[in-house]
Amino acid sequence: MNILVYGVGGVGGFIGSQILNSDFDVTFIARGERYKSLKKYGLSLKSKLGNKSIKKIKVYERIPKTNFDIIISTVKLYDFDHFVSELNNLDNLDNKIILPFQNGIYSEQKIIEELGIDNSYGAVAQISSYIGANQEVIHKGDLATFFVGNMNNKTDEKLSSFCEKSKNTGLDIRQKNNIKEKIWEKFIFLSAYSGITTLTKKTIGEIFDTSRLKEDFIKAMIETFELSKFFLVKFSYDPVEFWLEKIRKMPYDMTSSMFVDYKNNRRLELKWLSGFIVKYSDKFGHQCPIHKKILNGIK
Repeated sequence: MNILVYGVGGVGGFIGSQILNSDFDVTFIARGERYKSLKKYGLSLKSKLGNKSIKKIKVYERIPKTNFDIIISTVKLYDFDHFVSELNNLDNLDNKIILPFQNGIYSEQKIIEELGIDNSYGAVAQISSYIGANQEVIHKGDLATFFVGNMNNKTDEKLSSFCEKSKNTGLDIRQKNNIKEKIWEKFIFLSAYSGITTLTKKTIGEIFDTSRLKEDFIKAMIETFELSKFFLVKFSYDPVEFWLEKIRKMPYDMTSSMFVDYKNNRRLELKWLSGFIVKYSDKFGHQCPIHKKILNGIK
C-alpha cells in the first residue's frame, strides 16, 4: 500500500514515524528548511511512547507521480487549498482515500465539494505534538489517538486494512462510523478555545475564573454546536457538557496554539475557525455574536 504524508509537522511527523515501521511504502511532502532537514537527517521523534529515528526517508517538495492509496494531509488550514490544487494534478483521484487531519470542518467540506460525499473522509487527531528547535517531532503527554471514517458512513475495506496494519506499528488509529460527530465534537471546543484565549490573551484557567469570559466561552461552544445541526450532525450526547467536564481537569495555564502563533506573529487559522462559523451562520440565518466578536476583535 502506497501512503503519502503531506506535511511533516507535529501530527504528520508522529503518524509518519509510526507507519514507517510497516510494509507500507511511505512518501513525505515538506517545504523549505523542514524539507532540507528531513532530506539530510531523516525523521526523529521524542515521545514517552517511544523515541524513533529513521535516517533515510522518501521526501519531496512536490507530489511525485505515484499511485497513492492513502493520502494523509496535516498542513495548516491556510495551506489546505494549495494542497487540494496539487491533488487535482493526480490521476484517478476518486480511487484514493484522502484523510484531512486539519482543525475545524473546512477541509472536509472542501474535499466533499471536490469529490462528493461518498468519496470523502474525515480525520481527527487527538495529540499534542510540535517541531522542536532541532527539527525533531516532540510529543507531549500520553495521548496520541486518531479517528478516521467516510463522511457518508460507508465502510471501506482499504481504510480498514490501513487502520489494522497501522495499529500493528503502534499507531492508535480507529475507523469510526459517525466521523462527523467526532470532527464537530473537537470543533465545538477548539473554535471557542482558540478564539477566546487569543482574543483575551488569557489561559483556560483565567478565562473560567472570570464569570463574563467563562460565559462567553460557553456561548461560543453553544453557537458551534447549534451550527452543527445545519450540517445534519447527530450527537448521542451533549458535547458542550462533555467539554465542560473536561475543562475542569485541564491545567490552569493551558493555552491554544493559535494564541502562541499570535504572540509569535505567525499566520493564524482564525478565518477557518471562527470565520467558518460566522460565514455559515450567516448563510443559514443562525446567530453567532461571540464568534463575530472573536473574528472582529483579533487583529
